[in-house]
Amino acid sequence: MEKFPEMNWSEVARQAFMQRIKDLEFLKKFKSDSTLTEEDALRLGKEVSKSLSNRLRKLRQ
Repeated sequence: MEKFPEMNWSEVARQAFMQRIKDLEFLKKFKSDSTLTEEDALRLGKEVSKSLSNRLRKLRQ
């Protein structure tokens, strides 16, 4: 931050906080509308991670 004193760091932080709040509000609404259980969500997340990992491995070969 000291390397860029011309930056309005309080504004940067404020915008980051606002974006985080928007993201959390979206997730809260998404979760309330969802019929997935936490277990289902974790299982799907693991499947997506595994699939993405395999795809990236293939790209590196």
